[in-house]
This record gives sequence, C-alpha cells and structure tokens, in this order.
Amino acid sequence: MTLQRKVKHLQAEQPQSNISKRPRVLVFDSGVGGLSICREIIARTANVQLDYLSDNAAFPYGEKTAEQLIDRASRVLLSACKQLNPDIVVIACNTASTVVLPHLRTQLSMPIVGVVPAIKTAAGLCKSNTFALLATPGTVSRDYTQQLINEHAEKHKIIRVGSSELVKHIEAHIHGQPIDSNYLLTVVKQLTEQVDGDKIDTVVLGCTHFPLISEYFKAIKPNWQWIDSGLAIAERVNNLLTMTDAIKKTAQETSHANTAHQLWLTQPNDQQSTLDSYIASYLSDGSFSASQILTID
Repeated sequence: MTLQRKVKHLQAEQPQSNISKRPRVLVFDSGVGGLSICREIIARTANVQLDYLSDNAAFPYGEKTAEQLIDRASRVLLSACKQLNPDIVVIACNTASTVVLPHLRTQLSMPIVGVVPAIKTAAGLCKSNTFALLATPGTVSRDYTQQLINEHAEKHKIIRVGSSELVKHIEAHIHGQPIDSNYLLTVVKQLTEQVDGDKIDTVVLGCTHFPLISEYFKAIKPNWQWIDSGLAIAERVNNLLTMTDAIKKTAQETSHANTAHQLWLTQPNDQQSTLDSYIASYLSDGSFSASQILTID
C-alpha cells in the first residue's frame, strides 16, 4: 500500500480517535517562521492542540524549484499526517503554499489551509496606490502571486523584493544570533530605492519569518503599514474548528483540557535548547513542550 493510501486508510479507520482529545492542528514550515502563525492561532482559538513541524533538514524552501518543493513538502506532510493524525493542516509557508496546495489536497482528506501574501488586504489599506511585497525570491516570482495581484491590486504599483538572506538572518536570530540593524536598513533601502519607492506606505510581509521581527521594521519605517497573513489564517482555522461538526464536538468535550503544544524537527538541531527558549519567550505562555525529532518515511 502506498503512503498516500495509508494516510487515507488511517484517516478512514480513526474518525472517532480524537473524540477524547482536543482538536489537533498541524502547522508546517521549513524553518520556524510559522511560529508567527502559531501565535495568532493560540491567541484566537481555544482548546486546540498544535503540532508545529519545522522541516529544518530541507531549510530554506525559498530557494527550491517548484518540483523540489512538491516532492519534499508532500513527502514530509504525508508522513507527518500518518503519524500525528491532525484534524487540520496549516502550511505556514508562503513559498510552499503557492506551489504544493493543489497536489496535497488530492492526497489528504482533512482541511488544508495555505498562507499566501496579503495582497488583497494591502490593496485595501494602501493610500498612495503604491505598496511593497517583501518575500522569498520564489514567492515574489511565482505565477500564483501574480494572479493575486491581477485579481486584487491590478491598478496598484507593487514594488517587489525577494530575499532568502533575510529568511536566513531571522532563522539565525531565533537560534541565538543578534539582529543586524544595519542589514535591515539595507533591506528597506532595496524597497525605497526602486522606482516610486518614495510612495510606499504599506509593506506585505510575504514570508512567515518576517513578522517575527516586524518590530524592527516598524522602528525603521514607523509611518508604513507592515502587514501579514497571520490573523486571517488564525480566523480561518477558528472557522473550520467551529464549522466542522466532529471537530467542534471534540473542542466542546475538552473545554477544560490543559494546553500542551509540540514542536517537531526533521533533523537534530545543535541549538535546540536555544530554539526552545526563543519559542517560550515569543509565545509567552510556555505552552510548547521541548522540541522532538519526527522521523520522515
């Protein structure tokens, strides 16, 4: 039996297995940028168990081809779903979401929520008719992103900057390295020095890593609106939890359960204790257990 069939088979055999447990949401990213999504979900959704899966063995996704992304992300998520049996999957990675979602929805039966750049929101908030998209090189150049622009911001001037280096810088910061404010200034200059860059009043943070340091960007450009998709994703997850009868029943039956979320990695991390400390500080409620390794089939 193939892994895909095993996943569907296990899901069909276990429809009642979560009745005595809290609804389980699997949040997935290549690094730990998806923690920005986790914080929004925790803040707005009660009685849910989060499994955060960081595919650190294949970090970063932003430099991979579409074919590489489909192969890697699909294999990791299918294996994780087989082992963790989530009720909802959140792909907390703009790069992966723009490529992998259609493929995964043919392989998995539970709801899958993707994260895409907040182009529509930016178009509604922008006053100058010019806003920026700061994301990975893959997200900036993908056809799906252009479709979002065509649908929601066709009449706007959009300045795009793709940076894998910024993703790596933030990942290093999460693992104990200081933020280089001068480097962030150069990132902002890449936006302002483009044609019509002086007209920017809104920036879409089109990578889930970037909201983790949004306060640094706001300090550099406090007059700009720095927006991301975290709130929208949390609201979508909350709606799915309340709309799906079986999941809703589970949440009601576990209304007094203690929260204990779990961080999973796909390979050992020499700085796991530093990572765990960062998560405890970022989420502030100590709700995540120490990181563990999830073996991928």
